[in-house]
Order: sequence, then C-alpha cells, then structure tokens
Amino acid sequence: MAVRTFTRPSSLNGTLATSRLTMSTAETPHVRSAAAAKEATQAFPPEAKEPLAHDTNPNSKPGITFAAEDNLPQLPIPDLESSCNKYLSALKPLQAPKEHNDTVMAVQDFLKSDGSALQEKLKKYASGKSNYIEQFWYDSYLNFDNPVVLNLNPFFLLEDDPTPARNNQVTRAASLVVSALSFVRAVRREELPPDTIRGQPLCMYQYSRLFGTARIPTENGCQIGQDPTSKHIVVLCHGQFYWFDVLDDNSDLIMTEKDVALNLSVIVEDAAEMPIHEAAKGALGVLSTENRKVWSGLRDVLHREEGSNNSDCLHIVDSALFILCLDYTQPQSGSELCMNMLCGSSKVERGVQVGTCTNRWYDKLQIIVCKNGTAGINFEHTGVDGHTVLRFASDVYTDTILRFARTINGNAPSLWTSSSPDPAKRDPDSFGDVQTTPHKLEWDMVPELSTALRFAETRLADLIQQNEFATLDFPHYGKNFMTSMGFSPDAFVQMAFQAAYYGLYGRMECVYEPAMTKIYYHGRTEAIRSVTEESSEFVKTFWGENPAVVKIEALRKACQKHTENTKICAKAQGFDRHLYALYCIWQRAIDDDGAEYAHSDGWESERPSSPEAPEKVNSAVGSPGRTSVLSEKESVSSSPHPPVQHAMPSLFADAGWDKVNNTILSTSNCGNPSLRQFGFGPTSGDGFGIGYIIKDGEISICASSKHRQTSRFIDALESYFLEIRKLLRQLKRRGTSADKTLSRAREAEDRPKAARLKSRGRIIVSDGKTQTPATESIAESEDDEGLGGCRTPPSPLSLTLHAVANTTFRSVLPPTPPQSPPFKPLTTVYASSPRRRPPIRPIKTRKSAKAAAKMHLFS
Repeated sequence: MAVRTFTRPSSLNGTLATSRLTMSTAETPHVRSAAAAKEATQAFPPEAKEPLAHDTNPNSKPGITFAAEDNLPQLPIPDLESSCNKYLSALKPLQAPKEHNDTVMAVQDFLKSDGSALQEKLKKYASGKSNYIEQFWYDSYLNFDNPVVLNLNPFFLLEDDPTPARNNQVTRAASLVVSALSFVRAVRREELPPDTIRGQPLCMYQYSRLFGTARIPTENGCQIGQDPTSKHIVVLCHGQFYWFDVLDDNSDLIMTEKDVALNLSVIVEDAAEMPIHEAAKGALGVLSTENRKVWSGLRDVLHREEGSNNSDCLHIVDSALFILCLDYTQPQSGSELCMNMLCGSSKVERGVQVGTCTNRWYDKLQIIVCKNGTAGINFEHTGVDGHTVLRFASDVYTDTILRFARTINGNAPSLWTSSSPDPAKRDPDSFGDVQTTPHKLEWDMVPELSTALRFAETRLADLIQQNEFATLDFPHYGKNFMTSMGFSPDAFVQMAFQAAYYGLYGRMECVYEPAMTKIYYHGRTEAIRSVTEESSEFVKTFWGENPAVVKIEALRKACQKHTENTKICAKAQGFDRHLYALYCIWQRAIDDDGAEYAHSDGWESERPSSPEAPEKVNSAVGSPGRTSVLSEKESVSSSPHPPVQHAMPSLFADAGWDKVNNTILSTSNCGNPSLRQFGFGPTSGDGFGIGYIIKDGEISICASSKHRQTSRFIDALESYFLEIRKLLRQLKRRGTSADKTLSRAREAEDRPKAARLKSRGRIIVSDGKTQTPATESIAESEDDEGLGGCRTPPSPLSLTLHAVANTTFRSVLPPTPPQSPPFKPLTTVYASSPRRRPPIRPIKTRKSAKAAAKMHLFS
C-alpha cells in the first residue's frame, strides 16, 4: 500500500489575508446588505433549507451553507461620541460620584484630542478588511500566554441519549462520532442550512474553522492551523493516543456506527492493558495545558528532527478532524460532571496523576464520553463562538436520535439534505488510501519530555484545585413562565445574578454578557453591559423594605432596559468592541514606530503587534503586547500600561477603563434542550464564570470561581428565583381577571363564590399529613398554577437534588367554581501527516423544599 501522507495544518493568518484580498478585489458590483443576503439564501429549494421536512432529497443543491456570505452587510464602525456616551452610562452605576466625574472629564478630553484621530485611522485600517475588529480579536486570543484550560475553553454537557440501552461508553461515543462526521460532510459539501434569525441568514464562516483545526503555539504568540483535507480522528484513552480514518477524499463516511464501535472497543481494551500509573508517564496531552511559550518550546523538542516519530505523531494530532476522549470515570454530581468536561478531574494515587485531566488535548475540538455514556464537548475558542458550537452539538444530538429512529422505521426523516452512501454496501476500493484499523501513536519519551510532563501535570493539578464549580438545576419554572409574566427570559435571569450577588456582598459589580453579531460578515460578539442605573435601582429596591408591586415594577424597568441594550449590541452598536479597536490602533502605532508615527498621516495597519510586554498575573486572557485581557466569554478586560515615554489617551488612562474591564460576573446564555449544562472558568480571581441555559420549564446554571463561595452564590440564586415567583404570584392573585395568560377555568376559580358543603374536607399535602382549611380562606399557595411555565415534570436528577422530606405548605382553599371537584388538585413541589508513514503499531481487531436546609435569604 502506498505511504499515507498527512497534510500539515496551514496558518489561518494567510487565509484571513486571502479573504480580505478576495473581498476587496471582487468584481461583483452589488452592495452588501441584509436583504441581499436573505435573497441569496431564498434562491435554494425548500428541501435544502429545511431537510427535516423532506424524507428524501435526490436533487440536493449544494452551496447553501455559504450562499449569503458575499452579501452579508459589513460590520459597522459605531459613531465615536455615541460609543463614549454608552461607555459613561455603563460606568455610572459602578462608580462613586467623584470617580464618575473624573471619567467624564477623561472622556471629554479624549473626544477633543486623540479620539477623532484614532477614529479616522480605524476607518482607514478597516478599509478592505473583513471587518474592523477581526484581526484584533484573533490577536487578543492568540497572544494569550497563560494555559487555555480553565481560562479560554468553554464546555457543553449533553443530555443523555434518550434510549437508555445506548448510554454506555462505546455505543454513545460511536453514535456521536458518526453524527459529527455527518455534520462535517454537510459543512464541506456546503449543504448545511445556514443559521437564521427571523429568516435573516447569519455568517457561517466559523463553521469552516471548526474541524481539522488546531491552536499551535509559537515563540511569538499562537497560530491557528487547519488541514482542510483531514479525514481521520484521534482517540484518547487513559492518556494514550490512537487514530484511524473515518472519511474518504469526498468527505463521505467510510465506517458505519458498528464499525466505529468495534474500533473503539479495541482501543479501550488495548489502553487497559497498560496500568494507568504507567500510562500516565506518556500522557503527552497534559502538555497542551502548559503556558503557551513553554508549550511552544516543547513542540520544538517534538519537531527537533523533521520526519521523526514524535514530529509525525504531532502532525497526526494537529490535523485530526477532532479529538475523542474516552474517560474511565463516571462522575455523578452536576459539579463533578461540569469539572470533568471543562478541565478533567485531578486524582493522585501513589504520587501519580490518574485523573481524567491527563486524557485531553485542549488545542482542538474535543468530544468527551465518560464510562457511563455521559458526554460533553470542550472547544478551543479562538476561531469559534458558543453559538456555532451549540449548532454543532444540537445537530449531532438530534442526528443520533433520528438515526436510531431510522433503524426502527426506515422512512424516518433525516437531518441532512443528503447523506453518504451506506459504507457497508460500498466497494472498499472506492475508499481510496485510508487506514480504518486503529493505530496507536508511540511517542519517544526523551528526557526533556518526561521532565516537562511531570511539571506540567503538577501545575495543572494546582490550577484545577484553585477552581470550584456548583450547578443549579432549577425545575420550578423557566422561559414559559417568564414570558407569561411579560419579561424577557434573558433579562429576567440577568437581574437574578445581580440581585444574588448584591445580597451576598452588598455592592454592584461589573457584569458581562456577549451578544451575537453574526448578522454581519465575519461577525463575532459585542459586549452587553448588564449593570445599568435601572438594574442598580431594582437591586436596591428588591433588598429594601418595599411592597411587592414596587419591587416588580423596578424589575420590569430593569429588564426593559436590558432588552434595549441587547438589541443595540446585536446591531453591533455597543461600545466595547469599538473602544477596544481604538485602543489596539493606538497600541499598534506605539509598537510600530513610536508616538510621533501614531500622529502622522502615514499609517500601516498590517504589521502584527509586538509580543514583548509581560502578562498580568491572574489575567483571564491577555495580549502579551498590551496586557489586554480577553475573557473566556469574549469579554475584553484591558489594563493597559503605556510605555513611560508616550502619553496614553485619557480614556484608556482613566481608572474607569480598568473598572469596566474587570469582569466580576462573566455570564453567557447559551443552550437548548440538547444540553444539560454549559459553562467556563472565572475570568477574574475575584469573580464568577456563569453559564446558563433557559429552557421552557427550567433553568440550568453552572457557576465557577476561585473558591469564592460558589455554592452559596448558587443557593442565593435559587432563593431569589423562588422569592420573585412569590412576589409575582401576589400581584397575579390581585389582578387575575385582567390577566390574559390565565385559562378560563382559572379565571372562574379565582372569582369569589358562595360557600358550599363541597368545599369542606381535608387537603392532603405532600408530606403525608393532613390539614383542615378554614372555609373560603384565600391563602397563597406555593405552586405556580395559573402562572404558566411550571408544569414540566421534574427530572430524576431534580428529585435527587431536591428532596421533599422537609417541605411544608400553608393551608390553601381557593374558592371553587360550580360543578368543580370538591377538592384542590394535589400539588407536590419538588425542590429539586507526515511526509512518510509514522512509526505506528497496528492493533489487531478481535471479535424544594431544600430551602429549610439552606441559608435563608428571605426571612
């Protein structure tokens, strides 16, 4: 057989330059606009846009995935004065009057002096580029020198497979791999329907950077490398590396789910033959958690001899479509599961690290499957945002269900416009040059690598121990209830974070939330500054001695303001990205030719920034050239320290710039019913990282911090959610007849009725005891009947976390309408490749009540 050659990942920098050149030299006369982008997508047939609506689609028309790219509108550069006003508005509730007055003076000086010149240079720089922030955004990630684990990479925790028999490791992993490969095929063939918002297509560029991609450290920052022809995956098991091909040259699948499962079974058996304590000595994946410059030096050791065993093995890993991590553990609690998906577990036995933290490669997209089939995704964040990976995760989860359905009913629909021919029915010769038998990578553990691995592991163990996680699966209500009350669900939950934090610490702090801007060409995110004067007023009103109507009215105003800000940011009219770009423009001028050149007419914007300045301690993400910090959730935290000989623009030198970029609550709303949890590490040593998912009838939250009472913060959130429901119920009871969200039966029930014998009797409560209510008493019940959004049955996990043993209820007997049952329905509240073949060894295949136990916030 001919020697298999792997394509070396190429740098993404060249691709970006090509993209800019193509855009600037395009001959098409049309103007980019949202309408033109929508029209380009509408040119495709319905079966291409909605594959699930069609059982078969023999006339697939490729090209829909990126059809709108050339027509998407350009990311606008906001007006300078408008951005400065928004900046001041965001800072006002976070500053004392004197501090804010100083910031106002600094902004006024900025507008009169440096601001206008920097704005013009930014416009000149942006001419001919994909958008004005893209390269700065990549730089802020790629120049980050600290470990990416816990600092940059987020995670998704998938729901279990709905078929219990398939929730074992090998079956679940094989199913996810095949579905992921179908997604890869759809992207490469441009058959994946584009993301849309109200029919408007979004930028799909990030999907082209999702597979076969690796973050590659160098002496001067990292690069993103990609092999667009990649057709193999790498499997990690007990820290040992295996690979096999899964696609042919046409991106068609060459293995069935059973074939993949057989390979994975063989890999698990082979990995188990080496004791885990011995395998830990060669778990080179730990090196990807090192400081980036240290990791760069170690990669030089691996590449010391071009074409060597280690060099070839490293190319195989870098160019893989993605990494599949098979863990030998099966964490049970929510916090353990989240930790395992984000950073792995740390467990030292006989002085050797045997936790799953050694079974990772953080420079690539990873699918993680535990021994019991629990699965998640950890992804390198530089080129893709959460919204993109969420589409991948949800489509993969959906496809696993539909594909299993087709084994029962062959007419079940498919998620994909077209699919690969059945590999079991293909002629093997049609696969081309492929290796379907798993091969184990054998690294040459030279002394430098052995020593580096030991030190990297201890540093990683330290890092893991410095962080803690807590989760909340709140089953009492979700999106349906919030919308029925007239609130934006996201704004409603954002106010909860601020109120809970204020209840614990008594102050308002900077809160960050990303808003997606993919309606624009190569759009990424804009920062929503959740703390406003309205939210500050609400929090203080909520914790004061005020009537329910006053508190809820303040909440409504705060949520309305948050919704307004979200819409503004979604249109790329926030201030964060704009001001950060202006700062980068100024910093580049200083790095290039000094302050004099920064104020001259000759402006060169293509040169990379200088990576010389040291990192700031505890920075979440930083650019070595400017100690500017980018949070894992795309928040930019900049603490600029200018060269002594150059005067920094007054806006960036003011303390307000540090204040607004010191993110204490870094939050992100990302998820759907395919996910159990979503999260990331804290972006500040003094703060929390909060990932949340708002489902129809529940709320899932994962909070992380560097041991800053994370569980207590989660308890405070739960207490707040319950208290707000109580306040809303009080107002709802008073104005029931005017509320259009109630059912007709509930409206009838809440109207006063004459006493009847049928209303007599004993109410049976959930603890098994009985109470005899007073006739015609209208007390407040602890359920959400009539309020909407609270009828979803609790999950088994919710029942485990929220025991009902200590639940107490107040006696209730609402008046009953004529002909209604003489009792109130029982209500139970649950608290819930190398240029030559690498030296590899083929493996031969063988055939609520929880409140009483918690800190009581609401007495």
